[in-house]
Amino acid sequence: MTTAELEQRLDDLRRSPADAGTVELIVRRPAVGEREVLQAGVLDPDHGLVGDTWIDRPSKDTPDGSPLHIAQLNVMNARMVAALCPDDPDRRPLAGDQLYLDLDLSVANLPVGTQLALGDAVIEVTAKPHLGCAKFTERFGLDAMRFVNSPVGRDLRLRGLNAMVVVAGTVRQGDVVRKLSST
Repeated sequence: MTTAELEQRLDDLRRSPADAGTVELIVRRPAVGEREVLQAGVLDPDHGLVGDTWIDRPSKDTPDGSPLHIAQLNVMNARMVAALCPDDPDRRPLAGDQLYLDLDLSVANLPVGTQLALGDAVIEVTAKPHLGCAKFTERFGLDAMRFVNSPVGRDLRLRGLNAMVVVAGTVRQGDVVRKLSST
């Protein structure tokens, strides 16, 4: 997608529900470069999405290289990933996120500390930015990376956000996701 084509989708992206949306896609990464689309997944405060490699990935942001708890889950707007590959929905998991929500993820709507209920679980938006990277660029193109990292893209969090699990539970495709509160 070109920048101009993505900009034409901004109105639709801005119409994402603000307070209650839908879990559109759950993706587990069982190994580097692998994706499993799940009908249901278990979210755990210690492990993130159970079976995902987040727990095994070292972090340069922790003194001992342990996984960064505040980046346990990557959450992306389902409308944005659909805009990136409108003709091939099977490519959507390649974005690398675990949860794809039809929900307004913007900074204004979900400030840091906002909690979201999905299924039996509750997650919390964290301060660590989630930005387009080399893998994202390789999969979706330079225009897409520039678009999601533009000032508008960052305000709307088009590349997504980082979150952590605060209440364990099961989440299913089609579950309602509700904005609870900011802590």
